[in-house]
Amino acid sequence: MNVAIFASGNGSNAQRIIEYFFGNPYVKISLVLSNKEDAYVLERAKKLSVPSFTFTPAELRNTNAVLKKLKEYEIGFIVLAGFMIKIPDSLIKMYSCRIINIHPALLPKYGGNGMYGEHVHTAVINAGEKESGITIHFVNEKYDEGKIIFQAKCNIFTNDTPETLAAKVHELEYRYYPEIIEKVISEAI
Repeated sequence: MNVAIFASGNGSNAQRIIEYFFGNPYVKISLVLSNKEDAYVLERAKKLSVPSFTFTPAELRNTNAVLKKLKEYEIGFIVLAGFMIKIPDSLIKMYSCRIINIHPALLPKYGGNGMYGEHVHTAVINAGEKESGITIHFVNEKYDEGKIIFQAKCNIFTNDTPETLAAKVHELEYRYYPEIIEKVISEAI
């Protein structure tokens, strides 16, 4: 199955996913898409010989440019890896139960519009939570409300900062996201 990764930033998760699927006979990361022309994920994709495509938020919402590119590469599944724009309903309908995302907290807590990265980790620590983690979920029409596929937890200690919590959460992301992507796709094939 041809898979596309949507990412907006650095792309460390995207790189981990691409490397995980090198040589896989059933899953191929065929395309990286980004809404930012200067996103480092595009450089990572280039170094890993994965084609990329950039678009504006308006093109995503108001044109068929992204959909045409997905069709060109025969994309059957979409993975969000640090993608910071809401997926339009038309794309969600076209890829129903075939778009997954990872969130840096244990949903349903600390999700929604504006809850990403350091914002999430700061909110979790300020609330006095004893644990955080990752949630891998299907994407639907609402931010971070799609069906939960998988969660993994990490402890929060009194001396943790948003930065140290982010490092713990990143470890969970790198460890589990590629495996869960593979499992979800294998169940869909």
